[in-house]
Amino acid sequence: MNPRIALPAFALCLLALPLCAQTAPETHGVAVANMDKSVKPGDDFYRYANGAWLDRTVIPADRTSIGSFSLVANVTDKRVAGIVAEAAAHPERSADDRKMGDLYKAYMDAAAVDARGLAPIKPYLEAIAAIKTQKELAHALGLTLRADVDALNATNFHTMNLFGVWVAPGFNDPDHYAPYLMQGGLSLPDQAYYLTDSPRMKTVRAAHEADIAALLKLAGYTDTEARAAKVVALETAIAKTHTPLAENEDIHKANNTWTMADFPAKAPGLDWATYFKAAGLDTQKSFIVWQPTAFTGEAALVAGTPLDVWKDYLAFHLIYANAGVMPAAFANQRFSFTQVLTGAPQQRPREQRAVAFVNGMMGDAVGKDYAKLYFSPEEKAKVQQLVQNLIDAFHVRLTELTWMAPATKAEAIRKLGTLKVSVGYPDTWRSYAGLEIKADDLFGDVQRAGLFDLHYELSRIGKPVDRSEWCMEPQTVNAVNLPLDNGLNFPAAILQPPFYDPKAPDAYNYGAIGSVIGHEISHTFDSEGAAFDSEGRVRNWWTPEDLAHFNASTAALAAQYDKYQLFPDVNVNGKQTLGENIADTAGLTVAYDAYHAALKGKPAPVVDGLTGDQQFFLAFAQNWGTKAREASLRQQVATDPHAPAEFRAATVRNLDAWYAAFPIQPANKLYLAPADRVHIW
Repeated sequence: MNPRIALPAFALCLLALPLCAQTAPETHGVAVANMDKSVKPGDDFYRYANGAWLDRTVIPADRTSIGSFSLVANVTDKRVAGIVAEAAAHPERSADDRKMGDLYKAYMDAAAVDARGLAPIKPYLEAIAAIKTQKELAHALGLTLRADVDALNATNFHTMNLFGVWVAPGFNDPDHYAPYLMQGGLSLPDQAYYLTDSPRMKTVRAAHEADIAALLKLAGYTDTEARAAKVVALETAIAKTHTPLAENEDIHKANNTWTMADFPAKAPGLDWATYFKAAGLDTQKSFIVWQPTAFTGEAALVAGTPLDVWKDYLAFHLIYANAGVMPAAFANQRFSFTQVLTGAPQQRPREQRAVAFVNGMMGDAVGKDYAKLYFSPEEKAKVQQLVQNLIDAFHVRLTELTWMAPATKAEAIRKLGTLKVSVGYPDTWRSYAGLEIKADDLFGDVQRAGLFDLHYELSRIGKPVDRSEWCMEPQTVNAVNLPLDNGLNFPAAILQPPFYDPKAPDAYNYGAIGSVIGHEISHTFDSEGAAFDSEGRVRNWWTPEDLAHFNASTAALAAQYDKYQLFPDVNVNGKQTLGENIADTAGLTVAYDAYHAALKGKPAPVVDGLTGDQQFFLAFAQNWGTKAREASLRQQVATDPHAPAEFRAATVRNLDAWYAAFPIQPANKLYLAPADRVHIW
């Protein structure tokens, strides 16, 4: 993961799937050539919209999936590669260009990395081996604290962090930054990988144990199979303390303020004073602890597990976290395990990995150039107007609600009115002035960058919140809602064809980028966003009757998704994906409203024999056209708050207008009786 926080905990995003390259013909509007008209739209709307494309598409060997988002990612990746290449060719232009160029050179010099061998990591491994007391263990664990959130599972920290820190507006004081502490300590994607007894998960665990043994052996350790078994056992014990992803999204359960005195009382077993001092947090008076049971459980494991097991655990996590910037044998071993997790047969070329590496380390420096080159003020103004059209449509829908009490409705409208929308790129850029980069020290660059980001995050604690700050760079093909800021970010990279195409009909753009915008607006009022008031404070602003109505509607949507079966042994988790499913349903609804408002009573043009409404719904379904490897899909269902693409396209079955557009009959498989269609807003 990026050393920098890529997606903060509780940032509600449109997408969490790997992106990859794909070539498409010049099309402005619905890609009719991608459709399979032999399928009835009411039986399988996803295949009706994407079937021909699915049949002819082959996933590249170095990718886990290929999809509609890849069209944009392909263009964007080439642009980013050009920016990094220019920086490497012209280091004299600026300090940031020199650093970007040196990072690229350091990553690309594989021969130098191999020649240095274990020398860069050896001092760290020796320090771990020298641990002899619980106090020294607490110090070592505190040194591992980082601010690198896993984008696929934003409230869990993985790799070398027993716990993770995230600095963001406070739940109870949204005007100042507060430190949040998160559960961590797992190297597999989620606790389900340790605790589920399916054949697939058993295979992954066996491969994981073999990977631990192999990496330790490469680092010069002996008796690695026995050591690996004990590390897996420790990680499994940690996993048992974790809060599941579906439960993490209950903000009221996450809002736990602990003082320094609370940690030894509520989570005995870890020398917290030593831990926090090593982490640079010993002067902090309080924290918001997101998953208290994990802290209690993991601290007990610190005291109850032999030191030698913890030392092997720390050594493995250090090696695993840095294998990609170590000699080829380590990087190749790590990828061999990644193959088991994701199913990708090949690694991406080193050049592409180098560009992604630079982009991850210095995303704002890359983004500043990207915005200047590829997103004009005119484009920004057009998208801002489109966003406003969606907000206006949502306002109308809120105003006309019949089930909501006046007081609740007033706060909802106030919240919508204070929503801060940022399009394209931020107003200010992060400085990398204190980041030391060396072209001949790749491993050191990663360590220094990690500390640079940690110190940056910790320096913000207690300071006034900067509402203009972004959590995504302009070159990110995604969008995000930030409930604590009551804000939205729409990066420049997603605001291009096929999502937003100025040459396409309005029906298409409202169905494509309009549903994306509506999705993010709707997160403001989903099962998580609804816990925050108009100021970003955690507060119940609902009447009991309104909240009961809302919860009943969302429970019905969760039950609908629970029935979706990806494989014979795998169903979608409706509760885990609820927030995103609410945003898809409400977002598509408001996008449809905004589209019809834009028509101003005029008939929509028919294009390729498709009515305006048909184009709208097909554009939405083609957003989600994705072909993924089985291993990747299984990982997504286990670890991701987003449902697989085919079920996101099925959102249409909750909109009355879809039934009229095609039309859909009771005999069709996707048909829902009017009373069973979920209408939340």
